[in-house]
Amino acid sequence: MVANETEADGIVARYRETETERVLEFEAETGGQTAAVAQNIEGYAMLKVRPDANGDELERYYGFDMALDHAAELLSVNVHELPIPEPAADMGM
Repeated sequence: MVANETEADGIVARYRETETERVLEFEAETGGQTAAVAQNIEGYAMLKVRPDANGDELERYYGFDMALDHAAELLSVNVHELPIPEPAADMGM
């Protein structure tokens, strides 16, 4: 399992790969809000935005930027505040 974590501006980002998915989960250090972006392990399917890594899918997007916008909205932060671990930088179609 590949895993990576980074933090910036009060947001912790955790990237991991499971048997079936690539998962990028965000957690706000203040308030505890979470959001997650998931994609199939092959990396070619649409991105799923969830309230957390195991939550129900809220929306699907082709582009990583659009998925990040939605994740930032769930965290009530600017999208530019979201740290992106290096292994997650190529998510999206």
